[in-house]
Amino acid sequence: MSIPARQIRARYSADTITVYQAYPPEIALPAVAAGRFVAPFKQERMTWIKPSFLWMMYRCGWATKPGQERVLAIDITREGFEWALARACLSHYDRGLHGDRATWSRQLRASPVRVQWDPERTLHLNALPHRSLQVGLSGEAVARYVDDWLVSITDVTSTVHRVRDLVRADDVPAATAHLPVERSYPLPTEIAAHLDANR
Repeated sequence: MSIPARQIRARYSADTITVYQAYPPEIALPAVAAGRFVAPFKQERMTWIKPSFLWMMYRCGWATKPGQERVLAIDITREGFEWALARACLSHYDRGLHGDRATWSRQLRASPVRVQWDPERTLHLNALPHRSLQVGLSGEAVARYVDDWLVSITDVTSTVHRVRDLVRADDVPAATAHLPVERSYPLPTEIAAHLDANR
């Protein structure tokens, strides 16, 4: 069965979904110790969450890029995740969804959440034909993320390094065995339509 061009794939349970972020140690380590985001994390800045582990690896270069040396797996409530998606605006204008550019621009300015669909990645971080969702939170959405939705924070940097080393050793089966199991996320119909997902 082929994968839709735009589909959210994630590790999730009945109540939570796992998203990923990469930070420098000075932000990541206090967050892990506290079990929540604390200073020097700044709620005033937009923060991007990614349900795809391999897209996060592409973005942070297997936790080697400056400022992205620690990868965090963050479990948040599905209720919160869907709240964000229901209020999101695509970060790029889409004539089929927005009608005209001025309407999209107004929605983008008003929304506390923006989303974009970027090519999903292989273990070798090559682009795939289907896309993965990135979610940018700002304003009210960041406050809700930090104070209401967050269930747990886990530093998975050691797993990231292990998978990277196995890929470099060309042991793809072993590397694959260490990946989180990500399944198609069951979006409510109205949210899927809003995000132009599952097509």
